[in-house]
Amino acid sequence: MTLSVLRKTAAKKTADTALAHKEVERGAMQKQTERSTSYDKDLISKVVAELCSPESYDSVYHRPSLEASMPSIEALTEIVEGLRAVLFPGYFSDSEITPETMAFYVGSNLDRVQRLLAEQIKRGYCFSCEIQEKETCEDCEARSRTLASKFLSALPHIRRLLAADVMAAYEGDPAAKNPGETIFSYPSIKAVTNYRIAHQLQLLDVDIIPRIITEMAHSQTGIDIHPATRIGERFFIDHGTGTVIGETCIIGRNVRLYQGVTLGAKSFPKDHSGALVKGIPRHPIVEDDVIIYAGTTILGRVRIGKGSIIGGNVWLTHDVDPGTRIMQGKHAKPVIKGGT
Repeated sequence: MTLSVLRKTAAKKTADTALAHKEVERGAMQKQTERSTSYDKDLISKVVAELCSPESYDSVYHRPSLEASMPSIEALTEIVEGLRAVLFPGYFSDSEITPETMAFYVGSNLDRVQRLLAEQIKRGYCFSCEIQEKETCEDCEARSRTLASKFLSALPHIRRLLAADVMAAYEGDPAAKNPGETIFSYPSIKAVTNYRIAHQLQLLDVDIIPRIITEMAHSQTGIDIHPATRIGERFFIDHGTGTVIGETCIIGRNVRLYQGVTLGAKSFPKDHSGALVKGIPRHPIVEDDVIIYAGTTILGRVRIGKGSIIGGNVWLTHDVDPGTRIMQGKHAKPVIKGGT
């Protein structure tokens, strides 16, 4: 046998041996995969059974009446951004809008907003509805269209409020170079715009949609304003992050807050069964021309008198007389006016 034949024979044996090893390894891996797949199936089946048991999902499962669709965050985002473009023409969406083209631009935007909003209002009612008779849905559809129209009729009023808010931001912040800067870039103007839209819907007794709209701004800006809060004109939150304004707050005109201010509830009364009593006045009343600086917490149905100044990091649970200045760690004293 020649040397070349011996080499070929040895090479073939080596290749056969390697192939045999690969087959063994492949078989072992297949068995391991089968065992793992079987284990995963058993695990998934167990988890599915637990998650689908009524005692697990009872408090977190929502099945709307008559299989109606849930409110859509995407549609509500389109509605709010469409309204923002209408309320502040030229700043958002089409920046080339002119006075000559404004009527067409605003009209086309509002036509779409009205249709989208009517559908979302209807979905909001369906979300909370417990009636199982389909005939009643026709009433909800008609009501939703009516409320969408009523909302649109309030837009001139909303713009007047927002124009005053913008001027309060510009005049109250020395860093603002012009009103447009506050419209285009200030988080407080975005949050207050969402609030003004949501509050109008709240006044129309629209279900859940107002809360979603203010929470959209909350997630983007860190400013949490409940849609039921009553806020006067020329309202400004400087910086804004961490500001919380509760459901039953009443805020007058020309009020300025800074970041981290909480206007919250001191306690939560319960009924005879131990459940929280909802809807009662439990948040502060802030009168006109008040300034509240960063990090201050004001709790309960207390009244902050007109023209008062509350310093930073103050904790308040009592009424404050008009024209009072309160500083951290100091007794209340009247504001000194005119530099004397």
